[in-house]
Amino acid sequence: MSSSMISVRDLAKIYQIGTQEVHALRSVDLDIIENEYVALMGPSGSGKSTLMNILGCLDTPSRGTYLLNGNDVSDMEDDDLAEVRNREIGFVFQTFNLLPRYSALENVALPLIYKGVGKAERRERAREVLEMVGLADRMDHKPNELSGGQRQRVAVARALVNKPSIILADEPTGNLDTKTSHEIMALLDEIHQNGNTIILVTHEEDIAERARRIVRLRDGLVESDSQAAVAQ
Repeated sequence: MSSSMISVRDLAKIYQIGTQEVHALRSVDLDIIENEYVALMGPSGSGKSTLMNILGCLDTPSRGTYLLNGNDVSDMEDDDLAEVRNREIGFVFQTFNLLPRYSALENVALPLIYKGVGKAERRERAREVLEMVGLADRMDHKPNELSGGQRQRVAVARALVNKPSIILADEPTGNLDTKTSHEIMALLDEIHQNGNTIILVTHEEDIAERARRIVRLRDGLVESDSQAAVAQ
């Protein structure tokens, strides 16, 4: 039986901007089970990025509970959140977030430094995941020597290097052309089939349809939650 990996109840996030209160999330309930593939959608200001930041332990809610693998992370301090992030979550961003002076291999190995993994093991693991994403011949290249699609593959490899249970992908195809977007989405499909839970934030319908379930947000609330029309 599948267990709830993520369980969110009455989640709210309020930002104080001057004298004004901005309700980014109002009251969100959400369950995501292990090995699900979920797309979060919604117009600008719907709360999808705020929800992703909370799910990724980059931010904490103003109200409500967030259980990740049975642990309540809603009130954790920054250091504890950082530890959970490093252990459980791999991030893929629209802007790649690669260090320009580092090779692909060094960029991918970076999260393992924070985990205290030795140099030889770091390099071995980074090499392994770069091969997995089809970049065996680009390991020593720096980001400016790679195409946009190759850079995003490096970012995906970096997200996988810690063997996280959850991959959070924030607009992962936002800076890519159509052909390369499809290649990156095919790579995410493969990662999902290998057992990872994937949460994808996108505003593009065709990208969201690659997921198995689409959660739509509007005005800080879940507007709809349904199976994707085009299940792969």
